[in-house]
Amino acid sequence: MKYLLINSATTNLVVAIIIDGKITYMYDKNDGNDTSSKIMPVIDEAFRVSSIKPKDVDKIFVCNGPGSFTGIRVGLTVAKTMAWSLNIPCYTFSSLELMASGFDEDVISLIDARRGFVYAGGYDSELNETYKDSYVLFDNSLSGKFVSYDSFPFSTVKPKLDLLKVISKHEKDEIINPHHINPNYLKLTEAEEKRLNDNGS
Repeated sequence: MKYLLINSATTNLVVAIIIDGKITYMYDKNDGNDTSSKIMPVIDEAFRVSSIKPKDVDKIFVCNGPGSFTGIRVGLTVAKTMAWSLNIPCYTFSSLELMASGFDEDVISLIDARRGFVYAGGYDSELNETYKDSYVLFDNSLSGKFVSYDSFPFSTVKPKLDLLKVISKHEKDEIINPHHINPNYLKLTEAEEKRLNDNGS
């Protein structure tokens, strides 16, 4: 089986090819907020290094959030287009779940959402949810081992990724029609917030 995995919701762009349970290509680097221009060259390199073509992919796993609104849309657009045009089953996973996947203990994944807010999700070593993915104001109600790509004024550790664990959790999920795959922003976009504020004034 040949799988393509994409996460473009976090500061680190992650693209991987997994063939018969082995990772044949993995890109996990800070893309400098330039996901839209980097993602296709990275995916092209992934196929070239792994000696396969897009039509050879059996399943696509794509992050649908939370995180960067633009990044989420870029990754989903690529995955949905491939899934629809090549008739490839597509599955989604959480960026916070991926960040926690390489740990053998309970952790809380954090993504900086600005203005004191974070996207937070807690997971145990088997990726069972211990704290539901949420958009919250960071305060003392959150405690534990924090995992993040971002810098905070408190102690965090860098994410460790276990792609095979994430795939194992989701590869038997219900297949989603590509047209029905939606971003999981967890909060309103700035434009939506402005519209609500304008309508309420």
